[in-house]
Amino acid sequence: MPSPTQRALARVPDRLRPLLVRHRRLVKFLLVGSGCFALTTVIDFELKFTVLEHKPVVALTVATVIGTVVSYVLNRRWAFRALRAGGRRREVLLFVLVSVVAIAVNDVPLAVSRYLLDLREPYVGPLRQEVADFLSGMVVGTFVAMLFRYWAMRRWVFPPTGTAPAGPVPVPTTAPTTVPPEPGYAAPEMPRDVP
Repeated sequence: MPSPTQRALARVPDRLRPLLVRHRRLVKFLLVGSGCFALTTVIDFELKFTVLEHKPVVALTVATVIGTVVSYVLNRRWAFRALRAGGRRREVLLFVLVSVVAIAVNDVPLAVSRYLLDLREPYVGPLRQEVADFLSGMVVGTFVAMLFRYWAMRRWVFPPTGTAPAGPVPVPTTAPTTVPPEPGYAAPEMPRDVP
């Protein structure tokens, strides 16, 4: 029985399928990120328009922390499941460190918009304030943080198996081995068994 990913790939045009299979980890990361972006946006607006009305940076930070926890679980279980370079404690510690930096990166554009450029009431109208908050915090901040997270996750948290996360490069004593394909995917040149 084909996996949900294989069923989704069967619906993709033949021209795009090899590209998606080749960059499947990035595609999965982007899908997880899209879902977490929606979750973060909903939580941010709920907090900003209720209990944290006058603290938009705190509302965005809380929403981003919740989205980040969900992102870790989904990335660990789906996007980067085949990459297990270190122990779970090390992985969680590195994920937390990367996420703290990414949350700060995510908050900087909103803080600049609000407090340096004064795009807030009474200097601008409420609609302009909310549009500036959304564009600076949710769009620009999330985009820059996403780029940083993907790079940092691949580099330190979920490095490719067989690579050392840091330190001297080990000298191979045997012939290099190839990494088997991730479970659930056929090689692009193999025929599909999905209708």
